[in-house]
Amino acid sequence: MNLKGRSFLKLLDFTPEEIIYLVDLAEELKEKRKKGIKGDSLKGKNIALIFEKPSTRTRCAFTIGAQDEGATATYLAGSELQLGEKESIEDTARVLGRMFDGIEYRGFEQSFVEALAEYSGVPVWNGLTDQWHPTQCLATLLTLKENFGHVKGLKIVYLGDGRNNVANSLLVGCSKVGVNVAVAAPKELWPDEKLVETCKGFAQAAGSTVEVSDKLDVVEGADMLYTDVWFSMGEEKKEQERTKLALPYQVNAELMKRTGKSTTLFSHCLPANKGKEVTEDVFESEASVVFDEAENRLHTIKAIMVATLGD
Repeated sequence: MNLKGRSFLKLLDFTPEEIIYLVDLAEELKEKRKKGIKGDSLKGKNIALIFEKPSTRTRCAFTIGAQDEGATATYLAGSELQLGEKESIEDTARVLGRMFDGIEYRGFEQSFVEALAEYSGVPVWNGLTDQWHPTQCLATLLTLKENFGHVKGLKIVYLGDGRNNVANSLLVGCSKVGVNVAVAAPKELWPDEKLVETCKGFAQAAGSTVEVSDKLDVVEGADMLYTDVWFSMGEEKKEQERTKLALPYQVNAELMKRTGKSTTLFSHCLPANKGKEVTEDVFESEASVVFDEAENRLHTIKAIMVATLGD
């Protein structure tokens, strides 16, 4: 499959086959890395890493993934660029595109990463925006495949803030590849209705289901319970209000039992507020694959760069 020259901005842009291809490639690259085999598909390439929001996993994954394949990654803090302030995002894109072979962007506006892709002339990768977090979904899919041997027909339930970037990306990515996906959240925090309808269409084509509910019954039969913080970066003032709304959707031992499966996994995109969206005992339990997924950010991000920029 040829994805050369493509940008990775949101999973809506990719077919089910392309998404699975990236997951399979990530699995292959992970196996090679375990054996000490590193590639050179990005040899001589220069990659810009733009971060308007702080990051642990995304920054490390892009940096190490680039190095593993022979590229040089340059970190550019958003505060150090003229990004959309003294210089338009379009002009910034055209400058960076003449100096770099690929650009990663992690920030607020989806329109910024879209403009970078349109005007830079090089592959651009979305490391997170307020609307989407597509690399995280790929890491979730790889983690599911490693544990169950497949993804099609599995069931994942996302709990808590159902309208954030992780929930949006899981809805799209899972529904496209045939994973049954449900969101359990208070009605005030439900995902966008149009997005849900779009994903129901994807699910119908893939032979799976999409469900949004304020009832916890949806966890029954789940192969993975997934959650995230109840307030995203920049929303800290809403902590008290969100906690009151979302507390009934906390992932705890009782909720894990309600799935009716002893094999149910727990995951989280990190960083976690333990004792809030998930209890310490579940986070630290044998069912938790949180750090497997954190590691899988490296392998899936590397796969994205290799597939879209590599030789």
